[in-house]
Amino acid sequence: MDRPSGTVRTMGLPWRDPDDVLWAWRDEPWLACLDSGGEPGPRARWIILCRHPVHVLDWRTGSGTDPLAALRDLLAMAPVADAGPWPFAGGVIGFAGYGVGQWAEGIATRHAADPTRPDLAAALYDHAVLFDRAQHQVHLATIRPDPERLFAAFHAEWAALPPAPPPAALPRTMFVPDRTPGQYAAAVAAAVERIAAGEIFQVNITGRHVARRPPDLADIDIYRALRRASPAPFGAWLACGGAFSLLSASPERFVHLGRDRVARTRPIKGTRPRGTTPELDDIQRAELAADDKERAENLMIVDLMRNDLGRVARIGSVGVPELLSVETFAHLHHLVSEVAATLAPGQDAIDLLRASLPPGSVTGAPKHQAMRLIDELEASDRGPYCGIVFRIGTDGAMDSSVIIRALAATPDTIVAAAGGGITILSDPQREYAEMCLKIAPLLALFGDRPAEPAP
Repeated sequence: MDRPSGTVRTMGLPWRDPDDVLWAWRDEPWLACLDSGGEPGPRARWIILCRHPVHVLDWRTGSGTDPLAALRDLLAMAPVADAGPWPFAGGVIGFAGYGVGQWAEGIATRHAADPTRPDLAAALYDHAVLFDRAQHQVHLATIRPDPERLFAAFHAEWAALPPAPPPAALPRTMFVPDRTPGQYAAAVAAAVERIAAGEIFQVNITGRHVARRPPDLADIDIYRALRRASPAPFGAWLACGGAFSLLSASPERFVHLGRDRVARTRPIKGTRPRGTTPELDDIQRAELAADDKERAENLMIVDLMRNDLGRVARIGSVGVPELLSVETFAHLHHLVSEVAATLAPGQDAIDLLRASLPPGSVTGAPKHQAMRLIDELEASDRGPYCGIVFRIGTDGAMDSSVIIRALAATPDTIVAAAGGGITILSDPQREYAEMCLKIAPLLALFGDRPAEPAP
């Protein structure tokens, strides 16, 4: 059945620090914050805040239903409305964990499901607060047919918002890894053996760290610390009903689908730490750009993503407009490429997700076989990690990020995870060091650090 048409209406609001609004809305059970940190730019311009959803979706592995069909049904509850110049005025915001990708690829897992969190959680919103960091403006956008009451309520609430208090220091918390350094290195060595045997070309091996959540530690305190320490273009805080939250400082765009029906993905593969001086920083960038192992890692995932986009693309439209660029983030340098394609007639954002989940940069190549090996070699269920955060507007436009550099929080636990791509050139000890490099900023928020390998 065709969806009715709607209209986007907007109202300007005085500029407020987004931190003030996050603080005021900190107890909203379905708060969605899509955050942009660091220097404003084309991929880090907007901060989107939503609350009070119209409908919600909670999907779990083993339910026997199609999660992407359920997501399509959720989006269909809203009218079709062109958001025009705005990134989002209504639609669906949520996350799809790695388990959704396993479902899409038909991968059976040996790991027990975690009953404390969903594998896909999404909410349908009919309005959003948009912070334009480039223009230093705030807008309230809505697809409601009668927005006057909403505008009046926001005008009054906005004027009364108190400033957020100074950020609180997080209590010291110990994270326990799911494997020792030696066990992690052994998993990497096993992966290299399988690559040498011709089973796969590349596989992403990860490790998980779990902490008991300190009493009275609020999500807002964790997220304020995270966004301050690791500003990222694709940050996110998703409160999923009160019993689970995802807090992300992702540097990596997964897939963007524009209103022109062009899909773009920007896989990250290749890592170096930031230098302690500008001169050392330049050396690290140059070494990363010239590293054969890191370049090969990136190129293999570019080919994989060309294949994934090609499943739903117009024939002949798949291209690589950017290859092996070095991008710099708060703690790390990364190699980044871009693959683009135009969707074929009849294909939409949900079809694009079905064709491309889970992200190639956190699985390997060939994807299906790499995922089977991941399930064999990793010690734990990945959960939300290596899935995606997404927004799909009522006009069909979509943006999404890979869930890396993220924390998954329940009332009892906090989980962090990190990993890296393994190729025939991988050294197990170096791969463990790279995993530590990526997870260290997350653990440091709580005064902890990864375990040192045995001498």
